[in-house]
Amino acid sequence: MAKLNINGKVRDVRVEDDTPLLWVIREHVGLTGTKYGCGVAQCGACSVHINGEVQRSCSVPVGSVKATDKIVTIEGLSPNSSHPVQKAWAAVDVPQCGYCQSGQIMAAAALLKKTPRPTDQDIDAAMTNICRCGTYQRIREAVHMAAGTSTTGSKG
Repeated sequence: MAKLNINGKVRDVRVEDDTPLLWVIREHVGLTGTKYGCGVAQCGACSVHINGEVQRSCSVPVGSVKATDKIVTIEGLSPNSSHPVQKAWAAVDVPQCGYCQSGQIMAAAALLKKTPRPTDQDIDAAMTNICRCGTYQRIREAVHMAAGTSTTGSKG
């Protein structure tokens, strides 16, 4: 049995300690915004925040998460998609297929919490998630927009 604080709600889940956090979030808790991409922590589709740090949940065994740790999924980022990153994502029209976007948004939100006014280099270094559609220029512009450092306002 594991006790997890997900999006501010403490949940008891009955899983083995080596179960990836991703599967607990999706299959046991029912929050499907966090996506399975590669299963080896390379693509970032499964990104969540654990104590404010972006983590790839497919590689986090639930047994390594303490009951006091605060897990935030895309559903918990804001109650109505009003987080500045989510608003910028829509304004810049970032998604094409959209599959990677919850992980991208979680990575961007973590970046802006640590670096409120990032440079292009900061964004490139922090945003290591893979977008198969190649919307990297729009992702960068949306991060700048959310940070208030956008100079173009284009939908690139």
